[in-house]
Amino acid sequence: MTNNGKPYLTPSEAAKVLMVSPVTVRAWAQKGLLPSETTRGGHRRFLRESVELFAKQTKATLPAKELRVLVVDDNRQVSGFLLEWLTGLDEPLIVDTAANGFEVGSKIHTFEPDVILLDPMMPGIDGFMVYRQIKDNPETRDIRVIAMTGHLSPENQQRILATGAETCVTNPLDTQFLLGLLKANLLS
Repeated sequence: MTNNGKPYLTPSEAAKVLMVSPVTVRAWAQKGLLPSETTRGGHRRFLRESVELFAKQTKATLPAKELRVLVVDDNRQVSGFLLEWLTGLDEPLIVDTAANGFEVGSKIHTFEPDVILLDPMMPGIDGFMVYRQIKDNPETRDIRVIAMTGHLSPENQQRILATGAETCVTNPLDTQFLLGLLKANLLS
């Protein structure tokens, strides 16, 4: 089956399937390890079937998937704690932080997170608006969003979940519960 009805993948799309960087995909193609074709415009394209076959044949040598986690909180102590704690775990995690809703917009496209840990109560563009922007955009709607708040009232929880967040965790954080939520991505 093809993505979006297209039988060919770009280097970035092939990289996601193979869980490596686009540079690695291009290098494999240049070495003749991964079959590719070149468009009239000089762009490399990969037949989806070839990428999937390559993935099966090299499964043992492909790296474990690293989970990309973006921590968004205007409280530098909270984001600093989460950054230190998550990067100190014996899990394949890559972690970055953002201090406000504006930063999230650019980091979604440059960091490409799998999961966003997001405080809904931020100045400027609040987390509720960020949730809606993520979930309304076809390119980002599959990013898991987990709300983190110290102000979890029934009204806030209902509002958070209605905007598309997966769940809410309260501050102080139950780190084992949060780790369990993140591990769900690592096992899938």
